[in-house]
Amino acid sequence: MLKIGQYNSLKVARNVDFGAYLTDNDGNEVLLPARYITVPLQPGNELEVFVYKDSEDRPVATTEHPFAIVGDFAYLQVTQVNNTGAFLDWGLVGKELLVPYSEQKMKLSRGMVVLVYVYLDDITKRVVASAKIEKFLGNKYPNYKIGQKVEALVYKHTEFGYKAIVDNLFHGMVYENELYKPLEIGKIISAYVKQVRDDGKIDLVLSGSHDGRVDSLMDTILSRLQDQPGGFLPISDSATPETIRATFQCSKKDFKKAIGHLYRERKILITDGGIRLSDEI
Repeated sequence: MLKIGQYNSLKVARNVDFGAYLTDNDGNEVLLPARYITVPLQPGNELEVFVYKDSEDRPVATTEHPFAIVGDFAYLQVTQVNNTGAFLDWGLVGKELLVPYSEQKMKLSRGMVVLVYVYLDDITKRVVASAKIEKFLGNKYPNYKIGQKVEALVYKHTEFGYKAIVDNLFHGMVYENELYKPLEIGKIISAYVKQVRDDGKIDLVLSGSHDGRVDSLMDTILSRLQDQPGGFLPISDSATPETIRATFQCSKKDFKKAIGHLYRERKILITDGGIRLSDEI
């Protein structure tokens, strides 16, 4: 069965003057227009293509990669607006993505960049987008282990922290008091599950296990020392939390553990005035 709005692995059935017909395992055919064919194709060749419907409701294949497929959340730019709705730059030549007026939280205008969810409309079977993202999140209870790594799309800054969309399915939050620098809205980040709350929303942290966090910080400290004249930095475990956070984007607790490990491994010396590379390194 052809998956509209997604990538499909299809085989070449036959070549025609205007392209090639591809087929799935059920015998369904879709045209790959000639402009996407850059090398000769032979019947039986297998291709991965993206499939969507054209303006005449016919499935069409392309080797181009859209900015988002069905099931994705993405920030896309409005290119035009008419009486049907707003159209977004989808990353495909000659094909834009519609946000119907019924799926807009606010009136969209040309040039705006908006967060949308891409889905297959049940009635038209066409790929469309919705700016009402909340109704597509948290529709089932997440099944994550504490510390499990996830991908999260950061989409809103609040007084408590940053809201994020976890694995295109769930509500997530990275709290302000657990961050050492701001997050970028629209960026996809790697994060770790701190806890899954009773309401199904997920608290996230940016670092994994404690040991892994300290190990990474030790590497950062050594690298910074090696870049300094004389291998010295005027910062020690007596520095303020604010100074440590500004210098290494970490907590004072983690900093003290990291330099303690480095000292015991004889890689650094700790003085009242700062830390210095050891002659033994």
